[in-house]
Amino acid sequence: MTEKLFKFDPEEYLDTPEAIEIFLNDAFETGNPSYMAKALGVVARAKGMTAVASDTGLAREQLYSGLSENGNPTLKTIIKIIQSWGLGLRVNSGTGRV
Repeated sequence: MTEKLFKFDPEEYLDTPEAIEIFLNDAFETGNPSYMAKALGVVARAKGMTAVASDTGLAREQLYSGLSENGNPTLKTIIKIIQSWGLGLRVNSGTGRV
C-alpha cells in the first residue's frame, strides 16, 4: 500500500500573532542561521512581501534574497522586519540555546 503525501506549507497557518511567535521562536531556538532566515521569509510571504517591504522601507528583492535558506540578512534588517510585525528580540538565560 502506498501512502499519499501532501506538501505542507506553513504559510497557511501563520494567520495570528501567536502562531507567528511560536513559529519564529522554534526556528530561533535551533541556532541555525539558515533556518532562521528561511523562517523569517516564510512569515514575510505569509504577511505579503510587498507589505513587509513597505512597512520596513526595504526592497522586495532584498527581502527575497536575504530571507531565503541561503540568505544572510543583517541584524539591522532582521530587527526592522520583526519590529514591523509588532515583535521584538529577547535574550533568555538557562536554555542553553541561542
